[in-house]
Amino acid sequence: MLKTRVITGFILFALLLIILFFGPVVFGISVFIFALVGIYEFYNAVSNVGYKPVRIVGYLSCLTILMVTFNNGALDNQFAGHYINLFKSISYFSAGLFVIFFILFLFIVFLHEKYNVNDIALTVFGIFYVMFLFSFLVLTRNLNNGIYYIWFVFIGAWGTDISAYFTGKLIGKRKILPAISPKKTVEGTIGGIVGCSILTAGYSILLVRMGIISWDVSVVSFILLGLINGIISQVGDWGASAIKRHSNIKDYGTIFPGHGGVLDRFDSILFVAPIVYFFFYFFKIM
Repeated sequence: MLKTRVITGFILFALLLIILFFGPVVFGISVFIFALVGIYEFYNAVSNVGYKPVRIVGYLSCLTILMVTFNNGALDNQFAGHYINLFKSISYFSAGLFVIFFILFLFIVFLHEKYNVNDIALTVFGIFYVMFLFSFLVLTRNLNNGIYYIWFVFIGAWGTDISAYFTGKLIGKRKILPAISPKKTVEGTIGGIVGCSILTAGYSILLVRMGIISWDVSVVSFILLGLINGIISQVGDWGASAIKRHSNIKDYGTIFPGHGGVLDRFDSILFVAPIVYFFFYFFKIM
């Protein structure tokens, strides 16, 4: 099992490098495909316990990711250019979400015998959980120097996961959430947070030396980013586990041997991506 996970992990890492090499459009299309599979997995999970999400609306919502991909090219360093593109992105999101919500409201009105408010609520939840959070990967990649910044997302998720795993294996004793994640420990959780902050700070120093990030930017801010990502990443993991337990499933899917489905592999990444994007937006490190 461990060997399968390691081999799959290396393949996924190589695939990520290839996708990033071919630029923002290929990356955006890839994220769109992952989002489609992810929302399919989520709707399958909740359907397993009797809910009936409006699947077609959820699938169509993923087109918003393509809208952002093709209408929000890589940002430049100019203040005005950044805000114009950000405004465009918000506008596309707002328009898309309004249309989606209105369509789902029509389902409540005209198809109330087939779909109840719980079904519609889970449809919307799936859209925000999968499509909305996935879109921040595209937004981060589309930033100027986004090809470098996007690695803060993967370091935040994978660095936390690896650090927590080995810390828990070595010194983990006290269970933190046994009802949701029986193998997770307090020590592993702390190790994940510390490890993430160290790796994030180390990567930021590398970017400073490469001239990607200004020397004026404090490494302390990246240590803080790492600490936040270390926490958020694990909350995303626990949340995915809670949904699976409620849905009576072990994994969301089997697309990645040894890792499960898209949501099993991206559960932490989905929550780290918005943190990284807003970090660079608010700190204007572009």
